[in-house]
Amino acid sequence: MIKPLLIEIGVEELPAIPFLKELPHIETLWLDILEKNALACAFNFYYTPRRLVLWHEAFPTQQNEREEEFFGAPLSVALKEGAPTPAALGFAKKCGVDFSEISRAMKDGKEVLYYKKTIAGQSSKNLLKAMIEQFIKGLNFGKSMRWGFLEEHFIRPIRWIGCMMGDEHVPFSLFGVESTPFSYPHRTISYEPFAYMFAGDYFERLAERGVVLYPNKREEIILNDFKAIELKEGVHIEIDEDLLAEVVAITEYPKALIGSFEERFLRLPPEVIITSMKENQRYFPVFKDGNLTNRFIVVSNAISDDYDLIVRGNEKVLRARLSDALFFLDNDLKRGLRYEGLKDITYLDGLGSLLDKELREKAIATYLTNKYQSTLLSQNTRLNFERLQELMDKSVMYSKSDLLSEMVYEFTELQGLMGYYYAMAMGEDELFALALKEQYLPNSEESALPSTLFSAIVALSYKLDSLIALFSIDKIPTGNKDPYALRRAVNGIVKIVLNQGIAFDIKNDLFALSQSYKSFDFNVLETFFLERMYQFFDVNPSIITAVISSGEREIVKMSQKIKALSSIVQDDGFKEMFSTFKRVANIIKNMDVKEQTLVDETLFDTTYEKELYAAFNAVVSKEYASFEENLDALFALKPQIDAFFNNVMVNTEDVNVRANRYNLIASIYNAFKAIADIKEISI
Repeated sequence: MIKPLLIEIGVEELPAIPFLKELPHIETLWLDILEKNALACAFNFYYTPRRLVLWHEAFPTQQNEREEEFFGAPLSVALKEGAPTPAALGFAKKCGVDFSEISRAMKDGKEVLYYKKTIAGQSSKNLLKAMIEQFIKGLNFGKSMRWGFLEEHFIRPIRWIGCMMGDEHVPFSLFGVESTPFSYPHRTISYEPFAYMFAGDYFERLAERGVVLYPNKREEIILNDFKAIELKEGVHIEIDEDLLAEVVAITEYPKALIGSFEERFLRLPPEVIITSMKENQRYFPVFKDGNLTNRFIVVSNAISDDYDLIVRGNEKVLRARLSDALFFLDNDLKRGLRYEGLKDITYLDGLGSLLDKELREKAIATYLTNKYQSTLLSQNTRLNFERLQELMDKSVMYSKSDLLSEMVYEFTELQGLMGYYYAMAMGEDELFALALKEQYLPNSEESALPSTLFSAIVALSYKLDSLIALFSIDKIPTGNKDPYALRRAVNGIVKIVLNQGIAFDIKNDLFALSQSYKSFDFNVLETFFLERMYQFFDVNPSIITAVISSGEREIVKMSQKIKALSSIVQDDGFKEMFSTFKRVANIIKNMDVKEQTLVDETLFDTTYEKELYAAFNAVVSKEYASFEENLDALFALKPQIDAFFNNVMVNTEDVNVRANRYNLIASIYNAFKAIADIKEISI
């Protein structure tokens, strides 16, 4: 038999961000509990800031009967001279029956003791209390709290619980609360509970009392309000998806309203205004003709006949915050950019202060500037190299200077960006200002990258120092732990290098830079860096292994080789073709192919050798526009190689001829290995 089941857990207002982080796991948690209790069925999960709701249109009122099988010891162990041994009697006791009721069965080729029993299903009502308790305790919001005299804890106090199966209330007590067929309306409507008579009745009565239970419906209401405001005011509302999800989570009856602030605050950088709106007040910024306006959108959770009072209250709060920001801006501009104070800020134990970090970054930037000077000068023709180096040194040394500003102290997420605005306000070179702005890029998976090589060198210096410095004091990521985000730093380095198309060698350049640090095992750093290639490139991992095994360490060339080989390997006919070249790799697997493989044409005594060698020389003597073209040409040797293998005995008795034939095959293998080690490829 099935009935509708409603479970409502009423709480004080849930904090949105911890709740949204746990949200993707909530349905999985309840489904797991249902399955473990043999009550699996379809359900929906709904939420508002004050309630978590599980709704089942058709819930089993009782578990199904199920059969449980028990397998015991082999008969050779269970019986001695026809009598049950202690092992056999223990098995019967475990099954809860007399030994006479135990039968036999075959398992893994042996006859063993066996018992099967039918277990009657329990009433769902008897299981729900434990299931709901397990559900509540299984939710992980990070921090939790206790209230009253309870030992139990949750993210917020639980104030009511409802559990209704059909028209029958399921009574129990959890977290000091008795379950009841009562719920609570929107606070603007009333603080008094209301009753519902059956599970489905709950939804209609809740809606009549000002609560929009369904989160997708609340989002729809908000977006429709946005469209109406945009149409009426001729503006554009910037929708931050994370902020929208947060607003949906903190409202039960959303209403979007438009407010304004004084135009004088537009003197602030747009990012300051937007950050203040979003982070502090959960407001949405408003644009017109692509420019930020002195308007904002607040999503109210109140039910009112006059929303003007709500708008004025939010305007007052925002005005106070923007006044503070303007005060910070003016104070920071009076002081200007300076970096000396960074000596008083510790970067990390063992690595000195932030000023020490900047000095290390400066040394890295000098190395990179010298390496890429021709490209830098071609991109910045107004500057000579001496001026370019001077500007680079200044950019690195001032890169963290805005950490000493009042604005960044208040809005830490604006570091770097405020340095840019202050530099521009002070009339500094735009190249310098842009480098401050882009020094942390990329800072996320979808992040933009530094827009110039100049900015890229500043960003690389920051990431490279973090990487090498932390390895030098043995702060190496282990397992899933990466507290200093060094894996992300490597990904950022790779992205920047590929975007700029510069020659950065994982081995040679990293090793040269690491010489200025405390001595450590460089091989560990190189291995760590190379391991990131497997996460960075979404290809057959053996292709990456093949390229790494070739000895290539220059990132741009590694990328080109990986992409070229992957394109060929994905071809439908590659598997058949590849067997030939796998044979090439297998034949010379015991040779030291690092040695020069000289081929003596005078030792050829078959046309197959001559034809293969001629075709091979034709391939290696050409220049190729890409690694893919080069690989295509090498793989095109298949007919000649097949003819050679089918008609020539490599292990001939003549020692010199045998060695020459091995050298011919090794030459082909080495030509491949200049791009990728084919013996590492698996398909």
